[in-house]
Amino acid sequence: MGNRLTKIYTRTGDDGTTGLGTGERVRKDSARVEAYGTVDELNCCIGLVLASPELSSLIGNSLQAIQHRLFDLGGELAVPGRNVILAEDTTGLETLLDTLNADLPALRDFVLPGGTPAAAACHLARAVCRRAERRLLSLQLTETINPEALRYLNRLSDLLFVMSRVLCRTSGGTEIIWKARGK
Repeated sequence: MGNRLTKIYTRTGDDGTTGLGTGERVRKDSARVEAYGTVDELNCCIGLVLASPELSSLIGNSLQAIQHRLFDLGGELAVPGRNVILAEDTTGLETLLDTLNADLPALRDFVLPGGTPAAAACHLARAVCRRAERRLLSLQLTETINPEALRYLNRLSDLLFVMSRVLCRTSGGTEIIWKARGK
């Protein structure tokens, strides 16, 4: 077990810096902090989905397991050179994605975010996941990152989209298909 937090504020970040897991101090707006901060934000969005009472045990348990992996990813990003996200984590997302997508009707157009509160929260998590992926790409311009982390986030955003569709259908919502201007 790591250090126990007995005092939440330390005042060490008052100068606009934060400490990485290595002890190094970096600016709070550095690409690395932006990356793990966005992963944290994604985890919070998934928590919103989990707060919904209409989740199946498959989706609820899966999202909770994903939250643990996202904490792992945040820790990986806070310690440069550390790799925690594995190919099997991405493969697990793909298997779940295939399972959940099997009974959904094919799409020919984009779906507008919404449908039910849980589906809308899942769409929000998907959008934040895409931003987390972009933040990792930005970090990769200057530092080495675990390529599996990028694959994991890419697959997770796909999974969150499929979950939003499943949640909409199982909760009695309606998917609204985008109507492009002029259609």
